[in-house]
Amino acid sequence: MSKVEPSNGHSRTLDIVPSTEEKMTDRGQWGNKLEFVLSVAGEIIGLGNVWRFPYLCYKNGGGAFFIPYLIFLFACGIPVFFLETSLGQFTSEGGVTCWRKICPLFEGVGYATQVIVALLNIYYIVVLAWAIFFLSNSFTWDLPWASCNNTWNTGKIQNTTPLGFLHSTECLFVSPSFKIPVWRRVLRISSGIHHIGSLNWDLVICLAVAWVICYFCIWKGVKSTGKVVYFTATFPYAMLIILLIRGVTLPGASRGIHFYLYPDLGRLSDPQVWMDAGTQIFFSYAICLGCLTALGSYNKYNNNCYKDCLSLCFLNSGTSFIAGFAIFSILGFMSYEQNVPISEVAESGPGLAFIAYPRAVSMMPFSPLWACCFFIMIVFLGLDSQFVCVESLVTAMVDMYPSTFRRKNRRELFILAVAVVSFLMGLIMLTEGGMYIFQLFDYYAASGMCLLFVAIFETVCIAWIYGADRFYDNIEDMIGYRPGPVIKYCWLFFTPATCFGTFAFALIKYSPLKYNNEYVYPWWGNGIGWVLALSSMLCIPVWIAVKLYYTPGTLRERLVILTTPSTELPKTKQEQERLLAIFAADGDSLHQKAPPTKDGYFPVDEKESHC
Repeated sequence: MSKVEPSNGHSRTLDIVPSTEEKMTDRGQWGNKLEFVLSVAGEIIGLGNVWRFPYLCYKNGGGAFFIPYLIFLFACGIPVFFLETSLGQFTSEGGVTCWRKICPLFEGVGYATQVIVALLNIYYIVVLAWAIFFLSNSFTWDLPWASCNNTWNTGKIQNTTPLGFLHSTECLFVSPSFKIPVWRRVLRISSGIHHIGSLNWDLVICLAVAWVICYFCIWKGVKSTGKVVYFTATFPYAMLIILLIRGVTLPGASRGIHFYLYPDLGRLSDPQVWMDAGTQIFFSYAICLGCLTALGSYNKYNNNCYKDCLSLCFLNSGTSFIAGFAIFSILGFMSYEQNVPISEVAESGPGLAFIAYPRAVSMMPFSPLWACCFFIMIVFLGLDSQFVCVESLVTAMVDMYPSTFRRKNRRELFILAVAVVSFLMGLIMLTEGGMYIFQLFDYYAASGMCLLFVAIFETVCIAWIYGADRFYDNIEDMIGYRPGPVIKYCWLFFTPATCFGTFAFALIKYSPLKYNNEYVYPWWGNGIGWVLALSSMLCIPVWIAVKLYYTPGTLRERLVILTTPSTELPKTKQEQERLLAIFAADGDSLHQKAPPTKDGYFPVDEKESHC
């Protein structure tokens, strides 16, 4: 509040920055900067750093892959990451209401992000259920996946690839000398998506445990989340360092590292390499999900979010790079022990975490110890990302309906409802046909196309509708200086152009989903996938059409109304000084229009104040 003394001696209040501190107290706030940094680090540094980035480097030309990766990092990753975080800090709003205040016409962007994150909450935690199951089976001297002496296999030998678990219940070999019965035990996978089958109750219990842990990590909002991340965001680093040291000291480690980094510049001519780099940036930086906006909204208004974002982006990419050494050194050891090419042991996604890596650790001395370390790391990497995604959804809903959800215990009950509903919907992925459903969600619901589509509208809205220079003024007011112009030009030109080009390429090169490159989904399976993808993307054009239809006035008047920022946004210092001067000079005329209130202050007409 700023108090103005008119010439008549009376005083009144000018609500230039509309009770930002009061609002932050009501919403909650990070206890300190470290809580924010660790929460964001826990969200962006997840399973994709460990099981996706190293494989993409190996697959797409080793060291040559860093060229498109770095281009996408600086053209899209850092600019959008900074945009979302600073937007949340500036507006002190969640993933939907922030866009409502910046530009009502583009509020659909917020709804699109929340649809994506809601679908992500359903399927991402299933990976945690798998990891908890493997972890619970690691506390034994003889690891279950190291032999065929188990009740769920017949002890027969079958030389095949990791796809072998599609066929029968035999004890499976991914090479002539290694068995992987546990992955078959975990999935009990059916012949196709048309055969859902029964629930795997062991995994149901693991999923319930994962949701219980997730709920109690965030049930008190940032008060609990800020404390939990001290452990959940740092412990995986300790595990990663341990596995890295162990991996590089194994025989054959150099073979794996060579395959990981050896540059094949010829691969840069393949458009798919560039597509993989762009998709990896969007996945690993958690942009276009509303999570960064939600986390940034709990910052103090003057927090230096620019410095935080740069540090977190470099930390994320650095972690991916280091994780590659930890993973491929151990895969090199396995290649050396089995005397097979590295291509036969390198896997991507769940195959790396639940087939290749468990095979490798079972060949080490004290294998249960390394298995426990690895799966504990997987659990905490996934848990961080999961509860931040849930927090993002909850924050968006609470900010949309504050009078309903900010009452005593209402927020906790809402989080419980989200957890229960997501748990029940996730049960279908724990059936015999659940892996096919999981792949549909992973390929369509939070796909690169959805994220790229949202990123285009985010940057266009901020740079061209709200105004890049105006947003830079807001950032300067928050952090005390203007960031370099490179990011502004990225918002204006490079980011939307790169995202649009990559999005168009993804559509042109689209191919229906195949499970492990063998099982072909039926037409209706891919149809379900497209429904999942369009459920988020259509939020933006549908919202624009609806708002234009129901807003009164001519088309020009509607566009002006719907692209005008909210009067509740904080004002920069320059705007404050200008408005204070106007009100000080006009104090007499204002006090003649309306009598003073009980406390001696004169009311301010919002239309006249231009606030």
